[in-house]
Amino acid sequence: MFSAIKNRLADHANQHVGLLAEFSDPGSLMQAVKALRKRGYSRLDTFSPFAIHGMDKAIGLGTSLLGYIVFIGGLAGCALGVWLQWWTSAVSYPINIANKPLFSVEPSMPIIFELMILFSALTAVGAMLALNALPKPYNPLFFSKRFARATDDGFFLHIQETDDLFDRAATAQALSEEGALAIEYVSHEGAEDVTAPDSINET
Repeated sequence: MFSAIKNRLADHANQHVGLLAEFSDPGSLMQAVKALRKRGYSRLDTFSPFAIHGMDKAIGLGTSLLGYIVFIGGLAGCALGVWLQWWTSAVSYPINIANKPLFSVEPSMPIIFELMILFSALTAVGAMLALNALPKPYNPLFFSKRFARATDDGFFLHIQETDDLFDRAATAQALSEEGALAIEYVSHEGAEDVTAPDSINET
């Protein structure tokens, strides 16, 4: 069990070790992702200042678990609201008002609704942070000075070193052929520029 946890933590720590390539615009980034997927690369990630329509499908992402988790959180809030209204009205402090039922759903709906929304919102935030492994004060990509532009005007594609097809020279060549402006190898030791083999031959 502990070895499995250790391996999972190690895999997560090495998630962003690999090649980081910069592209000029969203269109070229999208085309590069599609081309690399056709070549057989599967461990890809993209970074851009804004969401790019269709990128999740192009990169091969499946359906997020977040919606299902939030649904469960909403059900928990709804159940708590029903129990709270029943317990306070019919068990803890029952008051007979005009011979009406001690507990009924209709007047209880506001509390049930509010608790359902509250639990859904809290679950959404918590699950989002957990699924994205946030907060993340350390990331190997932070070694790249170019990567700071990912929140401004930079468009980046990352290929993990754990990809079955990853080969530092060959993968750098593939990125260069797809129009990468700059390529860096990012590891826990830092970031270094990578020159594709054809570029070396041309010089």
